[in-house]
This record gives sequence, structure tokens and C-alpha cells, in this order.
Amino acid sequence: MTNMGSKDRSDNLNRAIDNMSRKTRDLRRQLRKAVVDHVSDSFLDTTVPLLVLIKAAQNGNEKEVEEYAVVFAEHSNKLVEVANLVCSMSNNEDGVKMVRYAAAQIDSLCPEVINAARILAARPRSKVAQENMEAFRQSWENQVRILTEAVDDITTIDDFLAVSENHILEDVNKCVLALQEGDADILDRTASGIRGRSNRVCNVVTAEMDNYEPCIYTKRVLEAVKVLNDQVMPKFTQRVQVAVQALGSNPPKEVDENDFIDASRLVYDGVREIRRAVLMNRADEDLDPEDVELDENYTLETRSKCVDEYPDISGITTAREAMGKMPEEDKQKILQQVEFFRSEKLKFDREVAKWDDTGNDIIVLAKHMCMIMMEMTDFTRGRGPLKTTMDVINAAKKISEAGTKLDKLTRQIAEQCPESSTKKDLLAYLQRIALYCHQMNITSKVKADVQNISGELIVSGLDSATSLIQAAKNLMNAVVLTVS
Repeated sequence: MTNMGSKDRSDNLNRAIDNMSRKTRDLRRQLRKAVVDHVSDSFLDTTVPLLVLIKAAQNGNEKEVEEYAVVFAEHSNKLVEVANLVCSMSNNEDGVKMVRYAAAQIDSLCPEVINAARILAARPRSKVAQENMEAFRQSWENQVRILTEAVDDITTIDDFLAVSENHILEDVNKCVLALQEGDADILDRTASGIRGRSNRVCNVVTAEMDNYEPCIYTKRVLEAVKVLNDQVMPKFTQRVQVAVQALGSNPPKEVDENDFIDASRLVYDGVREIRRAVLMNRADEDLDPEDVELDENYTLETRSKCVDEYPDISGITTAREAMGKMPEEDKQKILQQVEFFRSEKLKFDREVAKWDDTGNDIIVLAKHMCMIMMEMTDFTRGRGPLKTTMDVINAAKKISEAGTKLDKLTRQIAEQCPESSTKKDLLAYLQRIALYCHQMNITSKVKADVQNISGELIVSGLDSATSLIQAAKNLMNAVVLTVS
């Protein structure tokens, strides 16, 4: 009412409009995720309903064909329904037209596939019936592939990866539970779902990278995909086979539960790493803070419970939330410091790209330190995996530990080198790393101050945030000089 008769909008009105806009964006994001959730499930394994239908037809079992025909028709209807649902959430007119056309093709092809199966079931030895069934199988698989690609084109990859990551975590938990309960059947089926989801994640992300010119960003994403495909999944598959065989033997054999959990956790970590790599080039306004919420203390059973660092202040529970509620002027200053850090990180990426990290412990340690520093700078902007002040302190400790290992390995190399200016420079860079690691340990312990004045939250933490980013930038520079 205080704004009546005035052409200018009050600060309270502006804040209310901003708040409503933010809530509307959040609601739309949640709706998108709900739709993508349907896509993730419906397009996970599109071949099984068709294959079981064909198998029944080849065996000449007309009763089973009718039963599986119902399942196949339901599967087809689900694909069409989800495709149309995706269209309702997309602004891509050309993409929507393609999806609707592909869905219509699936809808019209479904009864023809069922009729082909019925003909084959009636005459399983007929070569003509077999060739007819094969032709419709190929046609169906081709149309499903076209529909899948069309749906992927109008689906936000960020939402897809967020949903896929959550599903894989759920499935990993189910696998571990099935192992503990000795249920080989559920273990095998759930592990198959994990393999299917992981494979789809790799395919979707690889296709997405084709839209970019080759660069450090695409290289990092494709490296993460390669690790999941070539290293993590084969190990997981092998562990599942061993576990299923052990549980299925009579009497059941003992399974190394910890080894299985480690292999399962690596799958989840691999998918999470792909998602983090994909999100690296996103602008702040395009990111949902929840999208990059990857807890440091994540376990297979549960996420770490949130600690209330501001029990006397309602509306804020963690230091990360406090950072996110800093004044816009302070946020801009922090963003400037982050940009300086990113320029240093770009130098790091260019330098590390020259080296193969296979068996190179120094490069592996440097990358590990870089990843933690990125998380700490994300924290200063109110996002990322670090939530509490203790999380930041622990992250700083990890950097110090990695810095100590880096120092030890590099000094071993330096000791084997003849006295020279290069050796002196290298030792000087190591001293810098030790210094800046110490600085990060100090700056990580400073918490943002939050006050509630007349019902309005006042957050002040600019100095501590910029000090933390500056220390990270200096440390990054010293690591670049060391590995170069």
C-alpha cells in the first residue's frame, strides 16, 4: 500500500517480483525434471518388449504372442505418450515437429509389428514369415532410434544427467541391498538397469559433444565418458557376474561385499564426474544450485545430514546458503575474483593437456587439487558440493595433503637433477605451494556473518570469500608453474 499513487516501484515490490520470477523458474525446472524422469525410464531399454514378442513367435506359441503383444503395445503407447509430454515442455518448434512425426510413425507401426508376430507364430517354419518379421523388427528399431534422437534433441542434457544420476544411485543401493539379502535375481536385473542407464548417459553426452568444436571442455567431458565406459563399467560387470554366480551356487558362496560396494560406487562417481564435466561451461544463471549439489560425505546409504550453522537465524542453515544471500554488489566483486581464478585454471588446463596422466602421479595430484579448488570457489558463490564451513575446512585439509604429496614426488625428481636455475625455480615453486596451502587452511575457517535486522537478513562475508579465492588462484598458479 505504501507504493500507491507512485510511478516508481518500491524495493519491497522489486524483491517480491524477483522472488516470484525465481520461484516460477524453479517450478518450470522441476516440471522439466519430472518429464525427463519419464524419458529416462521409458527410453532406457526399448528392445526387450520386441525381442520377447519375436521369441514367442519363433517358438510358434500363439498364446504367449498374444500376451506379449499387450506388453509391446503398452510399451509403444508409453513411448508415444512420453514423447508428446516432452513436446509440451519444449520451445524448439522444429524439434517438436520431428518428435511428433517420429511418435506418429511408432504409433502406426506398432499394430503391424504385432500382426507380423502373429503370422510368424502361425507359421514359424515359413521363410517368408521369418523375413517379414525381420523386416518389421529392423523398421521398428530404426523408428525407435529416430524417436530417441529426436527426444534427446529437445531435452535439456542438464536435466537428463541430473535424473540419470539419481536413478543410478537408487539402483546402486538396490544392488547392494540385493547382495546383502542374497537375492541373485534382483541383483542381476538391477545391475542390468545400471549398465543400460550408464550406456545411455555415455551415448547422450557423446552426441552432445558433437555440437561443439574440439576444445579443452570437450576433451575433459569425453575423458570422463571414456573412464566410465572403458574402466569403470567392465569392472562393475565383472563384480556383478562373480556375485551372481556365488549367490546362485549351492550352497551359496561368500562374496566380498566391500569390493562390490567399491565397484558400485565407482559407477555412481563416474556418472557424477561426467555431469560435473558437462556443467563446467554453464553460466551461473543457467545453473540450479541443486544441480551441482554433490555432498563430500556422500555414502551409498544416505546423504550427509545438514548441520545448522546459524541456529539463531531463520532461513539460513549453512555457510553456502549464507554466501548465496550476500548483497548483489558483493556477489559481483566475488564474481570478478572468480573470473581471475578461472583464467588461472585455463592456464592449468592447457598445461595439463600436454601430459598423459596415466601413471603420472604428479599430474593426477595436480588435477585433484584443481578440482577441490573449483569446489571452494563455487562455495563462495553459494553453490557447489561444499555446504558448511567444516566442509570448506576439510577441503582445505585435502588440498594441503595433496600439496604435501606433490612436494614429496617433485623433490624426488629434483634431487636427481643437476644443480641449475631450473632446479632452483622448481624448489621455489614448491615453497610457494606450501605457503598457499597454509593460506587456504587459514582463509577456509572464516565464516560469513549473518544478521537479522528488522526481518531482513544481512550477510557480510566479502573479505573472507575474496581471500579464499585469491589463495586458490595463487595456489593454482604455483601448481601450473610446477607441472610446466
